Amino acid sequence: MPNTPDDDTSAADPSLPAAVPSGGLSREPAAGVGGTLGGGLDSGLGAGLTATLGQGSGLTAQGVHRSFGSVRALAGVDLEAHAGAVTALVGPNGSGKTTLLLIFAGLLVPDAGQVRVGGVDPVTHHQAARARTGWMPDVFGTWDSLTAREVLLTFAAAYRLTRERAEARTTELLETVHLTEFADLPASVLSRGQKQRLGLARALVHDPDVLLLDEPASGLDPRSRVDLRILLRLLASQGKTVLVSSHVLTELDEMADDAIFLSGGRTVPAGTVATAQAAPRTWRLRALSLAALVGWLTTVGATWLPDDERDPAARGTGPGDPPDGPGGVLLQVDGEAGAATLLRDAVAAGVPITSLAPVGGALEQAYLALEEERR
Repeated sequence: MPNTPDDDTSAADPSLPAAVPSGGLSREPAAGVGGTLGGGLDSGLGAGLTATLGQGSGLTAQGVHRSFGSVRALAGVDLEAHAGAVTALVGPNGSGKTTLLLIFAGLLVPDAGQVRVGGVDPVTHHQAARARTGWMPDVFGTWDSLTAREVLLTFAAAYRLTRERAEARTTELLETVHLTEFADLPASVLSRGQKQRLGLARALVHDPDVLLLDEPASGLDPRSRVDLRILLRLLASQGKTVLVSSHVLTELDEMADDAIFLSGGRTVPAGTVATAQAAPRTWRLRALSLAALVGWLTTVGATWLPDDERDPAARGTGPGDPPDGPGGVLLQVDGEAGAATLLRDAVAAGVPITSLAPVGGALEQAYLALEEERR
């Protein structure tokens, strides 16, 4: 069966720069290269391209198709990810997420359609597009004999940063991803999560305008996941375009400004997504008195499910009236307006409510609704 990189990105080193200069780290910047690579590769690309650079921002795809033999990975993808925002790329396994990211990264060429990265076509102006792109695959590949510091310095050299800038940027990024204490140890001794953090630093070494992340939280501990979320929000606030693919929808919910859903290699129409997001969601309602809560819900004819299987009353197996004490239930509620009405009515009825919150995030609810619709 033909290999489909949507589920396997380890076939090739997914790094973006071309060959490392034979002289190692450059002590003098290439023409037009300043502290970072932004704009540094434009000088030799011709006036036509230089005039177009900077006119576009973010990421766009129009009618993108890509097949691997008889396996159709993408069958007409249209999307736009804006600068200054974190955009979530959501879909089941095999929906084409990684294939699309590889096309944006310039590592695959689409069979049909076109993409733009910061206004640049990565197919026809490969070098300029890569100069603006930071790519972090879901599987981090590196040279195990190099130290974490050497890995970043090597990639900084490939992006033609000056030695001074490369060393400063490397030190800064190692601190950002909390790898300073491992900076001079071989990459082979790093854990999976530590390698993921090094992979993120590698993607950021040239301060790209566009960041493509495929399962960036994979292998990260809870603290590192929080740090990742904070960092991505910071990068977006600086005007960068961040496109993140992940199956951890609750985390995407906390960091994403927008979401694009893929299914069967196609973009789910915005109207379909909006309908799914507007569908009733499950909310958790808890009170100091489960008896009072259940009694009120029964009186108003509300349908509910148990929140905690340890509550006999919630299971409906307790004799007589439910025992008094803290407890809760799950209910289907129509949006935040419906939740506000529910809370107002419960409080007005004298129910000692302690909390009301959705079960799962909006992305998870929309994803599950879309998947149910396709069964």
